[in-house]
Amino acid sequence: MAQVSRRKFIHSASVGAVGAAAAAVVSPALAQSMPEIKWRLAASWPKSLDTLFGGCEQFSKRMAEMTDNRFQIQPFAAGEIVPGLQVLDAVQNGTVEMGNTALYYYWGKDPAMTFGTSLPFGLNGRQMNSWLRFGGGQELLNDLLKNYNCIGISAGNTGAQMGGWFRKELKSVEDLKGLKFRIGGFAGSIVAKLGVVPQQLAAGDIYPALEKGTLDACEWVGPYDDEKLGFQKVAKYYYYPGWWEGSAQGHNIINLAKWNELPKHYQAAITAASGETWGWVLGKYDHVNPGALKRLIAGGALLRAFPPDIMEASYKAANEIYAGLSQTNPHFKKLYDSLVAFRGDSFQWMQVAELGFDSFMMRARTRT
Repeated sequence: MAQVSRRKFIHSASVGAVGAAAAAVVSPALAQSMPEIKWRLAASWPKSLDTLFGGCEQFSKRMAEMTDNRFQIQPFAAGEIVPGLQVLDAVQNGTVEMGNTALYYYWGKDPAMTFGTSLPFGLNGRQMNSWLRFGGGQELLNDLLKNYNCIGISAGNTGAQMGGWFRKELKSVEDLKGLKFRIGGFAGSIVAKLGVVPQQLAAGDIYPALEKGTLDACEWVGPYDDEKLGFQKVAKYYYYPGWWEGSAQGHNIINLAKWNELPKHYQAAITAASGETWGWVLGKYDHVNPGALKRLIAGGALLRAFPPDIMEASYKAANEIYAGLSQTNPHFKKLYDSLVAFRGDSFQWMQVAELGFDSFMMRARTRT
């Protein structure tokens, strides 16, 4: 009996020693394939916007979960590291490893940047997702972004936006002349052709300017965010649609050198977490906007559609600008040609099933 027990003990000890040796061999390999990394993410959004900045927090959470906390990304709101409109610069020069922003903020660097967020009279949210992922849009954007030492991955979308808040009612194109209007990105160059004085301000700077009268009108995203920012307190006319943002695409932008240093599975984790964030942001907006719109109207907001002549004049001005830029800017022409071809086929299909279904259900909703 003693001899048998001694044999069992020796066998168990041997197995334990082999296991420990194997662990000693595996652990360095695991550490090498799963290095501990800490990054900072600079966002263009204040913390109060819990869908846009909340998407950054959601992304960081998923990255930690997918890498057993070995890849930690800490998000910083606009102004905590850099102002909201300087995120691209901070990523480009390596101040931070990555950022979350709207690329059309940087259209002054290159007008083609607008395609990264929304081409006025461009695509809706579903189309934008499809064009970026399957229509070659993201590859074309990254060909542009490499000039700024960055790579971009779509991460969040607002869906179609509102046209904004105006102190005075708009009855015709003439009412736009001299209007000081906070409008995001490239669309400012379009409304300027109609006499508007466009101004691009970060979210936190808009309300004070509207309150002081240095702005006559402003637009941001939609009911949920607009309610949080308080625009309804100083401007009562609420216009739709935001034709310059049939959808507004957010991007995670990453310093190209830092991206290339990552193990492939960490790159895959960023891609996967960014994709999840895309759906999280759009899904949340679709959930919270209806209730916010009801509250705003109950509180005195006057909902108005842009007059047809404003829509038509804006569309005409946009296409004139696109034609000119396509002759002088190769990046713009490549992206524009790609998007227009995609848009034509996509809307032809959506007009058949999607529009038919949506139109019927919108008419029928009051009968149930």
